[in-house]
Amino acid sequence: MTAMRKAIVVGASSGIGREVARLLAQRGWQVAVAARRVEKLSDFEVSMQIDVTADDAADRLLQLIDRIGGIDLYFHASGIGHQNRELREDIELQTVSTNALGFTRMVGAVYRYMAAHGGGHIAVISSIAGTKGLGPAPSYSATKAMQNAYIEALEQLSNARGLGIRFTDIRPGFVDTDLLNDGNHYPLLLRKEKVAADIVSSIEKGRHVRVIDWRWRAITWLWRRIPRWLWRRLKL
Repeated sequence: MTAMRKAIVVGASSGIGREVARLLAQRGWQVAVAARRVEKLSDFEVSMQIDVTADDAADRLLQLIDRIGGIDLYFHASGIGHQNRELREDIELQTVSTNALGFTRMVGAVYRYMAAHGGGHIAVISSIAGTKGLGPAPSYSATKAMQNAYIEALEQLSNARGLGIRFTDIRPGFVDTDLLNDGNHYPLLLRKEKVAADIVSSIEKGRHVRVIDWRWRAITWLWRRIPRWLWRRLKL
């Protein structure tokens, strides 16, 4: 009898993370979930309150891993993002705390666990925003670029050490979730259900980087080819 695969989804209280956790459970995974708002997790069998910006977040993640008896897949969906044209300090620092420090804390903890326990799969939601620096959202695009580079670096490190840890970097375009419920207009909005299905498929196929969907793949391809002198002058 094949053992049930075990997954932990951090950032599962709403949006993409919640949909991915639900789909994994439907596909036969044993799923444990975590989020800052634990009251939103009551319909999952195994859950834990984890704030990725807290000093004890990594310890709590390891406790959750022990609770389900190991981990095959870690999916990181925790993140925040705001347009910040006025460059408010609180928004910039909160974004860095969650998307850079919190991300590094959690991904690093599970990487070290998997390195000591025979490998596994780490998948994260970053963003197309990491493609280039976006003036309307400076810290958001910067932290997403950091996430892209961090996962790429860890994949190289895992391969060099023969650790058997696989990685999937998910880069969606704009998704219709509470994160974008800020009164601003966002083009080409994607449905979270469609994005979650693409994510689970990408994980199961072992994709390294996945931009969702084809329209955003075309757009980011063009973005990368815009000369820096021109990009600096665009009014986004």
